[in-house]
Amino acid sequence: MTETTENNASYEPPSPQQHIIFLLRKYKLVEGLVNLQDLQDKSHTVSSVQKQNLAELQNYLNQLHPADIAHILEALPLEDRLLIWSLVKAEHDGEVLLETSDAVRATLITDMGNHELVAATEYLDTDEIADLAPDLPQNVIADVFRSLPVEEREQLRAAMSYPEDSVGALMDFDVITIREDVRLEVVLRYLRRLEELPDHTDQLFVVDRNEQFKGVLLINRLLVSDPEMLVADVMTAEIIKLHPGDVAQQAANAFERYDLVSASVVDDTDKLLGRVTVNTVIDFIRDKAENEALNLAGLSEEEDIFAPVLKSVKNRWGWLAINLVTAFIASRVIGLFEDSIEKLVALAALMPIVAGIGGNSGNQTITMIVRALALEQITTGSAWKLLTKEVGVSLVNGLMWGTIIGAFTFAIYQNAELGLIMTMAMVLNLLLAAILGVLIPLTLRKLGRDPALGSSVMITAVTDSGGFFIFLGLATIFLL
Repeated sequence: MTETTENNASYEPPSPQQHIIFLLRKYKLVEGLVNLQDLQDKSHTVSSVQKQNLAELQNYLNQLHPADIAHILEALPLEDRLLIWSLVKAEHDGEVLLETSDAVRATLITDMGNHELVAATEYLDTDEIADLAPDLPQNVIADVFRSLPVEEREQLRAAMSYPEDSVGALMDFDVITIREDVRLEVVLRYLRRLEELPDHTDQLFVVDRNEQFKGVLLINRLLVSDPEMLVADVMTAEIIKLHPGDVAQQAANAFERYDLVSASVVDDTDKLLGRVTVNTVIDFIRDKAENEALNLAGLSEEEDIFAPVLKSVKNRWGWLAINLVTAFIASRVIGLFEDSIEKLVALAALMPIVAGIGGNSGNQTITMIVRALALEQITTGSAWKLLTKEVGVSLVNGLMWGTIIGAFTFAIYQNAELGLIMTMAMVLNLLLAAILGVLIPLTLRKLGRDPALGSSVMITAVTDSGGFFIFLGLATIFLL
């Protein structure tokens, strides 16, 4: 009895993805039997089994959250993905498209007709349609505009006019506004008449008759205050206000700093335009982090892991071509010292150590600088102080680890001068890595480019060539 209980306790139910894959295999197994055997006399039975398997798949999909469906679609090869996509309820299409990555979304949209795409937007809010709009064909966007009421049409046009990395692009138009001269009891009765509150409603926005923003009424204050009190007596006037033209990262920083759930968006005259909510900010932060990780690796865009070979090649070839050029440069640097390497073979074994440590140190510096730039922690005045600090760190690390590697070199080759050169080369290459680790992202930002774009590739190339040149140059001067 005890053993049975323990076995049950250790059982873990399959994840939605695992269950979908299991149901897919059942469906494809029967389909394979139909193709391999002559089952004409059993065609009706096979058809019934196939329909039952598809119905089971569809019923299970109907129980899942759109985000779970999106995750499953991203994990499936194209053929299986499109099969599952065809079984998703039409009213969930828009939400699932919003949850998928850009690369996977493109494959799903390609498989849909124009009328299906227009129908998918019917279940989305205006700000969500604006998020989806860049991936939709122009004729679909035109049909979507025609299908919207005049007010929502203007909201969509406004949302699409803001840059992708601005607060306006994150803005939600679904807000509840109240007047400051009404009693809380009136506000409560008004809220009870609504079918539901907008998602992530932690406060109501107080405006005057001209929609000028006056403050916010926190829901928790509304619930615990005397219903006979006026909104003006309970509302908070000093609150965080965002503007649609602000950089989205500034809004993300404000949400993190002040633990916000929602924040108002106003124009230059303090007229309330909408709000930004924490779920949108989290999505923005996640997307930005993913893009930075891709850029550091030299990938130009997010890639569908099941994308066709040629499409993946096209996404990756740019920085690989740059890597090839830098590899040739590094090889020519080594070629300049072929005579030195022939005379002292130990140089060939030791030089990758200098280059490798330099590359790692440079990547550490670049990662820290890119993060600091994203959080707006670096100003023009502080950049030079930061450079000085990184040079100091590299000197300490270079002397410490250079000494260790120098001692290790002496222990192996019994050559004190070679150990000293290893120490000197380590210090100089770490200095080079620190200087360029600061300057590369700052220069990219100065040029209006993403500071993470290819930074890792560039620093590795420079520290490789620089490390080879420094080490072999010192060895040639002092040993040969």
